[in-house]
Amino acid sequence: MTKKASQGTLQAKLDSVPNLVDYLYGNKKGSPSSDAVLRQPPPGVQPEYTSWRDEQFAWNNSVAFYNQSFHMISTVIRGKDAKALIQSLAVNNLEKFGPGKARHYLACGYDGNIVGDGILFCEKENEIELVGRAAGHKWLEFQAKIGKWDVTLHPDQIFSQNEAGRRRVFRYQLEGPNAYPLLEKLNGAPLPDVPRTTIVKFNIAGHPVSGFRMTMAGGPGLEFWGPWENGEAVKAAILAAGPEFDLRQVGSFAYFATAIEIGWVSRPMHAIYTSEEMRPFREWLPDTANEIKWSLGGSFYSPNIEDYYLNPYEVGYGHHVKFDHDFIGRKALEAAAGKKHRKRVTLAWNPEDVNKVTASYMNKDELPGLYINHPVSNFANWQYDAVCDDAGKTIGMAVYHGFSWNERSMLSTAVVEADFAEPGSKVTLLWGEPDGGKRSRPWLEPHRQMKIRATVVPTPK
Repeated sequence: MTKKASQGTLQAKLDSVPNLVDYLYGNKKGSPSSDAVLRQPPPGVQPEYTSWRDEQFAWNNSVAFYNQSFHMISTVIRGKDAKALIQSLAVNNLEKFGPGKARHYLACGYDGNIVGDGILFCEKENEIELVGRAAGHKWLEFQAKIGKWDVTLHPDQIFSQNEAGRRRVFRYQLEGPNAYPLLEKLNGAPLPDVPRTTIVKFNIAGHPVSGFRMTMAGGPGLEFWGPWENGEAVKAAILAAGPEFDLRQVGSFAYFATAIEIGWVSRPMHAIYTSEEMRPFREWLPDTANEIKWSLGGSFYSPNIEDYYLNPYEVGYGHHVKFDHDFIGRKALEAAAGKKHRKRVTLAWNPEDVNKVTASYMNKDELPGLYINHPVSNFANWQYDAVCDDAGKTIGMAVYHGFSWNERSMLSTAVVEADFAEPGSKVTLLWGEPDGGKRSRPWLEPHRQMKIRATVVPTPK
């Protein structure tokens, strides 16, 4: 018999909820397009600087400047067991990871489904920084707490939750065909030609910065960082040199649309709710965690929360999974490795069907389709819209939607059955809530579901 969970924990909250899926559908938190980080962004980031269209155009055609200093969580792990702790969770092999390197971090639960991910940075021996969403940080923190690891963790919360009113480092990106010429002018010399996972050192306005070859939309450029107190001077130097290279600052509207152009599944459902082995973690998480506060939405509906879980193979991370080390979830992923999996794809919406949805807003005599927001069209934190075949059978889920000005198209990142994953495959996306928004008022207007034809296309980047 399972003992009763302590009050104030995620597990206690789950025990009081008749059906988790229905509970999350009723959450009123809203969506990426209405969160404070977009509508009321932190100091130094506007919703738009020119327009989100112009800013999207810049990362493909000139150079875009992203200020990432405010919205991502950072945790520094120090101690002789820092790497071993992370390796016990990461599906990817970190044997060659160390000072001067950066790596993707992907952690799963015991069932092999994704719990969280992020980017690892190492600039000093026995000191590693994890940057990304809260889920990966919390899972790491819990494992550090219950294990016999010689580590200390130093979390740096997002700016809105940071009592110090400052971060440990500023974090910027420059992306686009003019990114490297601009960076070399700022540095006063060519940048070293280093592998993608190697951290490069250079200077901007006399201040040392560290960077590596990662960009939000997949184009050429660097992400770079340095001490918080140098951030304004570095930013000023970038903006002063920018006009020569046709630089655009990217606001929060365009920034969160970058994921559409690289096909990144940015918010997979955290696979922590059902496994008995995950129960201690649920009893450690508070009942204020994102896992119970975030909203679930979309036309795909199942009363079973496990139907929303995703594994690494389905989201394009299968190549990261290495069975040459022990990690949580290894046994389940080994069992799944040889099976046929759903695949991550990009869907291009049929323009005629998009126009039909838009036209439905104009007719007062009929219930309209759900409003399509631009540039990011998700209306829930976890969005799962049904993708169907010609017979109406659900063959996958679309999890991120938006408009790409570079492609002049509404695009979705989706996970579909392998038989429908080849470019040119025709599918139908069901747009709108199953009950027409009744569960989700007041932040969703009453609407009717509408079918949108879509074609699997190559991901832009």
